Amino acid sequence: MFKIKLSILLLTSLIIFSCTNNQINTSNQRYSLAYIGGEFDGLLLKNYLISNLKNLDMYDPSSNYEIKANITHASNLFITNIDNTSDREKISTSLSVQINNTFSECRIIDDEFGVSQFFIYAPSSKFLSNQTASNEIKRNNTESVVKRFIYKLRSIPMKCND
Repeated sequence: MFKIKLSILLLTSLIIFSCTNNQINTSNQRYSLAYIGGEFDGLLLKNYLISNLKNLDMYDPSSNYEIKANITHASNLFITNIDNTSDREKISTSLSVQINNTFSECRIIDDEFGVSQFFIYAPSSKFLSNQTASNEIKRNNTESVVKRFIYKLRSIPMKCND
């Protein structure tokens, strides 16, 4: 009886695995990166872009399709309740991206991606937890907007829009 159950389970699992396929959507389009300024935020953005493009085999430094990117972080403090006891800081990240064809000198896409998060703000500016939380949120926001851009990049037709 045990052998029969085991053979039925093995047969079922073989049928399930034979019906699945592993399709990785690869793009034959390659991109290069233009200079990205912005000190540490720009360096972080460049590293995330290169890493994601290399993982998808879409990075080629000598490609005609050049990605120009710029990232900005804005923060503002707001009070969420009537007692004025819960101060929060909202950090909004905006990524503006242009893809240009350097061979025909035309613009393919000009788009902007944004995301925001907030954290509970400690009342003193000398607390390191405020700076640490702010830096961590900026890093998470940068990673998030880069992933959104890469996801959209796979479906962009490479035609000039000028």
